[in-house]
Amino acid sequence: MGPTRAQFIQYAPAALAVASATVGPWSAIAAAAAGAGAWAINASAPALRSLIACGITTSGCGIAAHQLLASGMDPLFALGLAVPAGAAALAHHRNTVSELPTLPATATAAAGQSSQAQLITAWWAEFISGPTQTEGRKLIQAGAVLAHLAVDVGDDHLSFTGVITLPQGQQVRVKAADIAAVYQIPVSHVEMGDPKHYAPNALPVTVHLKKAAAAPEIAASAPTTPEQLWAAHVAIPDGAMPGTTLALTHYDGPLDWEGIATRDRKAIGTVNIQDLAGNLNLSTIQIALAPTDKPSQMGVRVMKEHALMHGTMLSAVVDELAMDSRGYVRLGTYIDARAALVPLAQPGSGARHLYLVGGSRSGKSGVLEQILLSAHRSRIAVILSSPQAGTIAGAPLAAFCGDGLDEAMGALRLGYAMMLDREARYRSPAFSFTDPLVLMVIDEAHMLLAASSRYHAEAKAIVEQMTRRSLKRGIGVVLATQTPLAEDLGNSSIIRSQLLIGGGAVFLRCAKGQGSLVGANAVEGAEGLDLSQIPPQWPGQYAKVADRDMSGLDTEAVAKPEDGTFGLGYLLTPGSQAVQFRSLYLDVPPPSLAGSQPPVAIEDCEAWRHRDSITQTPVVDQRGKNLIGSLADLLTKAQQGASALPQQRAQTDPAPAGHADGQELIKPRILELLREESIPMTAETIARKLGTTAKNIKPRLSELKKRDEVTNENGLWRAA
Repeated sequence: MGPTRAQFIQYAPAALAVASATVGPWSAIAAAAAGAGAWAINASAPALRSLIACGITTSGCGIAAHQLLASGMDPLFALGLAVPAGAAALAHHRNTVSELPTLPATATAAAGQSSQAQLITAWWAEFISGPTQTEGRKLIQAGAVLAHLAVDVGDDHLSFTGVITLPQGQQVRVKAADIAAVYQIPVSHVEMGDPKHYAPNALPVTVHLKKAAAAPEIAASAPTTPEQLWAAHVAIPDGAMPGTTLALTHYDGPLDWEGIATRDRKAIGTVNIQDLAGNLNLSTIQIALAPTDKPSQMGVRVMKEHALMHGTMLSAVVDELAMDSRGYVRLGTYIDARAALVPLAQPGSGARHLYLVGGSRSGKSGVLEQILLSAHRSRIAVILSSPQAGTIAGAPLAAFCGDGLDEAMGALRLGYAMMLDREARYRSPAFSFTDPLVLMVIDEAHMLLAASSRYHAEAKAIVEQMTRRSLKRGIGVVLATQTPLAEDLGNSSIIRSQLLIGGGAVFLRCAKGQGSLVGANAVEGAEGLDLSQIPPQWPGQYAKVADRDMSGLDTEAVAKPEDGTFGLGYLLTPGSQAVQFRSLYLDVPPPSLAGSQPPVAIEDCEAWRHRDSITQTPVVDQRGKNLIGSLADLLTKAQQGASALPQQRAQTDPAPAGHADGQELIKPRILELLREESIPMTAETIARKLGTTAKNIKPRLSELKKRDEVTNENGLWRAA
């Protein structure tokens, strides 16, 4: 192995001075003086050799000239010996002029020295790129210039960035170790781009000439990796998942990784995600669990920023809202970016149920809006039961809308009558696909089913029968409540079990203490979930809210997906485990995507033709028993109830003098109500608010419509 550059500069002058002694004493003295001078100024190796050669040549020529003159020869011969000496001096001058500027050994620049950027470029040109390669200087890659140089200088750091650039067709071969050797820094201080992501002849580089002081090293015994943290805090006996081991499948940092937790030949069981978050020193929103096919394994994901924070726009996936050949529609996006699908139908069989749970501001209404739009685009008829009037913007997409508590109960009766009608018409237990599929959508079902509701017994009997018997008749039940508690379902275990057996479930955020799916409220496939642990906002939202904008109310501003966690929850589909997902973000009103098509109509049948009287006819006795079990009996009771209505009205609601039915007084009251409420209403809602019957209201509405004082859009009336 040859001497280093420093060794050459140090020892070469003395060696050459000794060797030149054979030429002459004056040559040796000159060479020694040249070497000592070069050593003193720390000259480069090429300059040192040039200087020594010049000294030897000049000294030799001087000795020869002296001998010629002493021997009496012609002085012109002695003068000719000056030509080689002059040529040597000129060559030495050219060599030293073409030398690149020398960098200082310290960061302190002497007077007149180049700027930091010029010094960095000089080092690069001398040892890496050229421009030319001279004797004794081997370039790392000729032509690999440092373009777009930028220097970052601070009190505790000094670094520069640039792009290693070569002519088109060439490939960068400069390595981090080469750069580190040139600038005499550790290799870890050199950061180079991945060649796979850039052009072959252009590669970005960052060099830290001086780095800030590193953080103190963690003690060797302290856990640092996810696997070590898991073993130290999660897998211990009092941890969230005792006896498990973690195997990473993806790692992008301590706050962004995925893995599989495994327990040796034992089921992991129920996992409390709040305890797991505490073990890992994270917030619950940063952790997601994904059960696998094996009870002894559980998928784990830790996120610096939640994968569903920015949502999926409804308008971007509108083509996926229609039902596919398997009967599925898109409801949102899973945490792994896959489309979250739910079934609304069973090919060759009939419809499917859907159970929806979500408290206030959880996104439950948005999910119902999506379902109504999907049903419309899939040509599925909808009977909507909405006890809270005016809360469903997609109500015009329904074939029948019961808006308000009494009208919602009427819609339930109609759905039950449709099931009885189809049972009477279909000779086999299979659904006839010549009729449309029907969804019986029940929003805020607890208002009808809870024991405190005056419709408790009847609603409970109807929903129990429909969830048991309606699927084969092409009628699915979509039932939405605010909590998963048994009280919201009328303390009926039949309703929830049949909903889950016959379809999927959506679990969104609930109020504190009302979202636990354990004990009496346990749901198979969603064991251990506590829906109240879904936070109402993303991490950092408090700071965002604190940054107030005092410029005034912006009436055009709308909420963004990252403004809250609405729509975030768990989706449970048949035969699977509950997986975290987020429903679609309604960036446009769903009804606006329905197009010009009218609502899907229900087939012409006895139940549909007598819907007005059926909705007013209770299907159970006063004790809530003896549910009417056939369409014929229901129609008979409905006709009897309709014939008794005029007599009851005469006894309880006598018309004012001078007006047989009070119609002239009702019309102004209708107009006043519609103008005050400023929301569209059904005829049934108007009748309930005015304390009369829909049969008395509907003719008055038709007369007002002829005068252009009211308008009607899909059964919803409003003032013109």
